[in-house]
Amino acid sequence: MTLPRDAMLLRVFIGEDDKSRDRRRPLYEAIVFEARAAHLAGATVLRGPLGYGHSTRLHSTKILDVAEHLPLVIEIVDTEEKIKAFLPTLDAMMSGGLVTLEKVQVLLYGDSVKHDPA
Repeated sequence: MTLPRDAMLLRVFIGEDDKSRDRRRPLYEAIVFEARAAHLAGATVLRGPLGYGHSTRLHSTKILDVAEHLPLVIEIVDTEEKIKAFLPTLDAMMSGGLVTLEKVQVLLYGDSVKHDPA
């Protein structure tokens, strides 16, 4: 698969303990599996050691704090068309969280040749 230089980044900010609507597995896992089923170019889950959301309650990995509901960011990259087509699926999976979109430039993907940054 080749990815055009001009692509889109979908970021999903959720908590580690958030569950999919069927409550059988973690939401982050369900999102990545759905992205893969939709043949999106790539997805990565990043775990944050510290963060807060709309509640302003801090979630931390510090030893004195209870490491619960740590922040996660799921990043998914593909063409704008494929990302926007995935949004209804994502919406059906989530009951809360933050989703952002931004245009990005892909410089290298898989075994493809580097794009000229100029």
